[in-house]
Amino acid sequence: MTPVPSAPDGHAAPIPLLAIVGPTGTGKTRLAVALAEHWPIEVVSVDSRQVYRRMDIGTAKPTPGERRAVRHHLVDVVEPDEGYDAARFAREAAAAIVSARSRGRWPVLVGGTGLYYRALVRGLLPRPPADRALRASLRADIRAAGPEALHRRLQVLDPDSATRLHPRDALRVSRALEVALQTGGPAARSGAGVWGDPSAQPRYRVVAIGLTAPRPALYAALDARVDRMLGEGLLDEVRALLEAGLSPTLPAMQGIGYRHLVPVVQTGGGLDPAVAAMKRDTRRYAKRQWTWFAREPDLMWVETRPGDAPAALADVKKSVERAHLFDYPA
Repeated sequence: MTPVPSAPDGHAAPIPLLAIVGPTGTGKTRLAVALAEHWPIEVVSVDSRQVYRRMDIGTAKPTPGERRAVRHHLVDVVEPDEGYDAARFAREAAAAIVSARSRGRWPVLVGGTGLYYRALVRGLLPRPPADRALRASLRADIRAAGPEALHRRLQVLDPDSATRLHPRDALRVSRALEVALQTGGPAARSGAGVWGDPSAQPRYRVVAIGLTAPRPALYAALDARVDRMLGEGLLDEVRALLEAGLSPTLPAMQGIGYRHLVPVVQTGGGLDPAVAAMKRDTRRYAKRQWTWFAREPDLMWVETRPGDAPAALADVKKSVERAHLFDYPA
């Protein structure tokens, strides 16, 4: 492999990264596969749900054909009852990037989990030390009033975290509120800092593409995708996870689709209302992703029809070439 070139100050130049991010259902993986026909790339998945093994249909993992076409990192990393967070993702994604470069491949970030993307690109500073008394108090509040009540408090103290978290995700809402209460609000406002030191030497030179689609068209495509997931056996996938002894309270089981279908499997609840709620929450999730990535600096939006990512290929190629992102030899 040709050595990584040096920056003018003698340090190694930041590793070039292409990022394809944005709302679910826009065809980010298909676009990456199309790009693999033009550049020697490897995909680093930026998806907090696709890390879990045995959760395939409901997380819309890359198909076997897509994974044969281009190597994917950070898919099927842990079991559903194992912990996984942004800090671990940032470490493992950084290792995957170095690994891809060692093979002369260009790493491409692909996914829609905004916090994971930001943790990798900007870095995370340590959270405040755990306050056991505060944590116990928040758990009591959840038991008394439900996680939605904590989510409303989080909306006041840290709107960004509230935007990315589902109101019923008790574990993550509680943790975010704990940090917000300890720091007096969002870290950026309190001075405590969540992201890395902006004066530090950047590890990456990122060209970030936000893949998007007209909202009515995307919402219709997401509804159709839910129906397709059911047809592909999502209900059986949820049943198998429960029969394997996985608790429905696990963070992994709080993902869209899984939390909606658990009552159907466990108590024979109505399938139609569960599917309607799943479609509603998928659309809301896409809206939260738009909101998150709209705040990312230097992100260029490329619009296409839902799932027709190759139509955006020419625009993405122009952006890469204009930035001379993949110019120096592999």
